[in-house]
Amino acid sequence: MPGVLDAKLQVHPTAICESAEVGEGTRLWAYAHLMAGAVIGRDCNIGDHAFVESGARLGDRVTVKNNVLVWEGVTVEDEVFLGPGMIFTNDLHPRSPRMAEVRERYGDRANWLRPTTVRRGAAIGAGAVILCDLTIGRYACVGAGAVVTRDVADHRIVVGNPARVFGWACVCGAVLDGELCCGECRRSYCVVEDRLEAVE
Repeated sequence: MPGVLDAKLQVHPTAICESAEVGEGTRLWAYAHLMAGAVIGRDCNIGDHAFVESGARLGDRVTVKNNVLVWEGVTVEDEVFLGPGMIFTNDLHPRSPRMAEVRERYGDRANWLRPTTVRRGAAIGAGAVILCDLTIGRYACVGAGAVVTRDVADHRIVVGNPARVFGWACVCGAVLDGELCCGECRRSYCVVEDRLEAVE
């Protein structure tokens, strides 16, 4: 049963919430850790053992499943799903900043950080790894265990290692058929200049 930090935020007794910027209605479960300087929106659900580093930003209604790692430089927009055990990165050429020779050669660690953005409504599957300095588009889906090494366009589904295009995803998350129709919610789409657009 979660404890209550205040009327706006539920924090499990074993969780650590150092951030002062957490939106109303957000829930933080067992052993999760939000560092000071992390910005978390409203009505998020942050699962057991998840870690959100200083400088990371989560929008509203984001689901962060167990064991997810969100590092500085990562921005997650509203209504994104982050599956169990998925991992972001933030450094293209990682070296420990404790190594004096690396600091001397490459400078301050802040210069190494590369941003990653996950756009509204995207879903990232369990165990996926997202390399940094890229964008995952609106309503895109990343398959479980995928290793994403380049940008993912809006509504695209990517799978594998390295991740490759598998198909198109509906707003509801279902895979579109060959005629770009959704068997779940019955929406229809068309492709305009390699972008998926809803047919009214």
